Amino acid sequence: MPHSSISSPEAGAVARPLLSVIVPVLNEAENIAPLVGEIEAALTDACAFEIIYIDDCSTDETPDILRRLKADRPHLRVIRHDLTCGQSAGLRNGVMAARGELIATLDGDGQNDPADISKLLEKYRATVTADQPVMVTGHRVNRRDTASKRMASRYANKLRRALLKDDNPDTGCSLKLYARETFLRFPYFDHMHRFLPALAKRENCAVHVVPVNHRHRQHGQSKYSNLGRALVGIPDLLGVAWLLRRSPDGLKAKEIDL
Repeated sequence: MPHSSISSPEAGAVARPLLSVIVPVLNEAENIAPLVGEIEAALTDACAFEIIYIDDCSTDETPDILRRLKADRPHLRVIRHDLTCGQSAGLRNGVMAARGELIATLDGDGQNDPADISKLLEKYRATVTADQPVMVTGHRVNRRDTASKRMASRYANKLRRALLKDDNPDTGCSLKLYARETFLRFPYFDHMHRFLPALAKRENCAVHVVPVNHRHRQHGQSKYSNLGRALVGIPDLLGVAWLLRRSPDGLKAKEIDL
């Protein structure tokens, strides 16, 4: 894990929010200000929130823009890695730093619509119980990616669902919502962000899917290629399948009163 300065959930003077929105970024300078504005517009009347940007050692103007935005936004927090280490490390560092009870995640490229966070939050509130944690995941019903990326994603989803039995049509959608304590129960490994619904089910979570908007990338370039995803995806898929087999199926533990 790269070194980064991460505060504990109790740190800071800002009151504890309900929701921490975590946005990992790498060289997304032109997308930052518009996305921050959209998150604020979507959540200001919905709940108390904070926004945590995880800068994965960007080499463009991302750090400077985040500093300027942070100057007059106490709800905006910025964590910067001292070396580039990927989206899963950024996600984990964001969750570790989060003060909110709930976590919402979305990509920093602007393709996820922050207006959909309220839909996920509504579904979470309607389904969570004291006995079973919940994860709500987005399903990009109208993908705005290239044809080759959509095709690769379709085949990858079929293979993953066949092997992991996670019944999730779009685990690659970064728009997700769950309790912070739920994520902290997951085993950490690089690229884990691709398998969160399967890891949630491993912990006896209920996973619900909500249709969400998907938009064209307006600025910058994707950090992933189809070949790159495949090269890391297959070993990871086999590893997660092993983790699922090694988990006690349906185990529940309950403290008894004397």
